[in-house]
Amino acid sequence: MAGGKQTPRQRMIGIMYLVLLGLIALNVPDSLLDAFKNITISLDSSSKNVTNGVETTFQTFEATKLKDEPQRAAPILKRAKDAAAVAESLVKYVEYLRALLVKEGGGINPTINDVDARENLDISPRLMITDKRADSLKDKIDQTKAQLFAALNEKERKGVNFSLNTDAPPSSLGVTKTWQDAYFGEGIPLGATLTTLAKIETDTKNAENEVVKRILGEAEKAQVNLDQFNAVAVAPTSYVLVGQPYTADVFLTAYDSKLSPNITVGGSPLTVDAGKGKYAGSTSSVGLHTWSATISFKDNDGKIQTYNTPSQTYMVAAPSATVSPTKMNVLYIGLPNPLSISAPGIAKENLRVTMTGGSISGSNGNYTATVSSIGQATVSVSGELTKGKTSFLGSSIFRVKRIPDPKAQFAGKSGGNTSAANIRAQDRVFAKLEDFEFDAKFNVTRFTLLIAKPRQDVVTLSATGNELTSAMKSFMNNVTPGTTVVFKDIIAVGPDGSQRGLDPIVLSAN
Repeated sequence: MAGGKQTPRQRMIGIMYLVLLGLIALNVPDSLLDAFKNITISLDSSSKNVTNGVETTFQTFEATKLKDEPQRAAPILKRAKDAAAVAESLVKYVEYLRALLVKEGGGINPTINDVDARENLDISPRLMITDKRADSLKDKIDQTKAQLFAALNEKERKGVNFSLNTDAPPSSLGVTKTWQDAYFGEGIPLGATLTTLAKIETDTKNAENEVVKRILGEAEKAQVNLDQFNAVAVAPTSYVLVGQPYTADVFLTAYDSKLSPNITVGGSPLTVDAGKGKYAGSTSSVGLHTWSATISFKDNDGKIQTYNTPSQTYMVAAPSATVSPTKMNVLYIGLPNPLSISAPGIAKENLRVTMTGGSISGSNGNYTATVSSIGQATVSVSGELTKGKTSFLGSSIFRVKRIPDPKAQFAGKSGGNTSAANIRAQDRVFAKLEDFEFDAKFNVTRFTLLIAKPRQDVVTLSATGNELTSAMKSFMNNVTPGTTVVFKDIIAVGPDGSQRGLDPIVLSAN
């Protein structure tokens, strides 16, 4: 209503408007407000999990890459932390708005565990629209999204699609609204506004997580800079018979002293210092031994490049065993872990392989290790050097880990916006592992579905397995733009047989 002196008619119109607002407020059902509250709680929990994940990512990076390669890792870490600070600025502003709205709404009512005036239709339009806070929020979101995108280089930006946005919703019945009016304007209950802000906060944390991981991933890409040169002489063998020629290749070699490549001999890693690996062979008894090294590193495009040295021979005291994991240096619970085991100078069929902390099967150099508990496992190898005489050759210790948690997906997404048609076309919830070497399958065993259509009661349904029930399909067939679909309480079981609680999926139909 306008200020100043009013006519009786103006005062009557104002009174009728207030009465109308009151009637509208009375028509907001508690079930819808409870649904908004539950979604807000789920979003806050998801934000906390993402925050913990980002902190762990930084801690791991600082304990590994920053420690091993400080000159290369420090600028990358700073770039990631600068990006995280940009996201944190927006999160703090959203938390300020939430606190302001809760205070204006009478604080938290312990009886309903929600803001006391959650059904109020005046607070959000007044504080957010009239006082222009929604405009400020929109500007901050757009600036944050642009700054996070700018923090990535051209290669890192590939495939980035932030759910954080301020796109106006589609027109409905010929009515077009701005983003501000659609989510904070007239007719929006205070409880719904708080849910919207919680979603913005979750989207911001997800965007931060995406950017931080992509930036820190640059440390895995070696920037090769040849800065050291050596003269090298390589002889095919250091052991020759009388009358045999002794030859050697003599050449100039260059290497990157700041690079820490992965150098292995027979599958066993070497200690690398200033770009060079140090190999020490066994000399406990007489015998001729042949070895070669494998050097691998990531080039500037992130591709693994592998080089093998020419075979080298030297006189050794006793044969040594080589145990190398076929796929990685970790054994996973619930999976068959392939191992390749050999001992130079000893036929593969004469090897005897045992294992503590698990079980091992196979023969002729190809074995499969099975483990059941987190910790360490030791693979020991003995060999028949002469007929009837078996000697211990060596052992290798492996870390035992459980398979990482998968990400829940519906309609090909783990959250954000998608078309109503895409949502209607799907009928299953999936749990997928990303960037994992093994082909491990997870099956969703149960989940709960929430469907929140504008100005309608929230539908809550539960299912066993990963497929929508007939009742769910019926409601999902009526999903329209503006509907929020939430999958929560998602449980999946993988090859190790353990139940995993997965993060919720929050989809907004457009």
